[in-house]
Amino acid sequence: MHNRKSVLLTVIIIVVVITGGCTSFAPSTPVSPAPSPPADKLASSTAPPGAFTVRAASLASGSVLPVVYTCKGASESPEVAWDGIPPGTKSLALILDDPDAPDGRFTHWLVFNIPPDSSGLTRAQPNAKVLTNGAQQGQNSGGSRGYYPPCPPIGTAHRYVFRLYAVDMDITQPTADRESIDWALTGHTIAQTEFTTTFRR
Repeated sequence: MHNRKSVLLTVIIIVVVITGGCTSFAPSTPVSPAPSPPADKLASSTAPPGAFTVRAASLASGSVLPVVYTCKGASESPEVAWDGIPPGTKSLALILDDPDAPDGRFTHWLVFNIPPDSSGLTRAQPNAKVLTNGAQQGQNSGGSRGYYPPCPPIGTAHRYVFRLYAVDMDITQPTADRESIDWALTGHTIAQTEFTTTFRR
């Protein structure tokens, strides 16, 4: 009887040892945070900070000019915006040319004495001599004042180049045509930038 109790006690002890607190758990491995991207891989602007730039109608350079700004549409002037006006600028001048015109360069728009603290021209400017911001409009190659809508010969694509000039003075010319504005810009242009669009009828 004594031996039977001893055996039973031994079995109970073995069971307790096996099922008891002898099982250990490995500590969980800490999860490392994802590494930050290196500084040279972060997104950045394609234009250098502070660069003198001009753009038209929120388009990408080389884009097709929307019909609304041409003779096939409402013939409205597009919105034009700029950045990075250089120090020393007293006025800005905007010239829109078609270098592919059949008879040579055709000037579609001349705007000068634009205040240097302005950020652009709003859409659909009137064909007035003086605009609301004090800028002045000259004579286009069509013989009228203000914006002359692009209207290339049918079947041909033309380029329309917006050029913005930073000028070190206000321009005073009795006749504000392309020749006189070019003469006034000579020797007084601090910086120049351009933006090209295209259009085909």
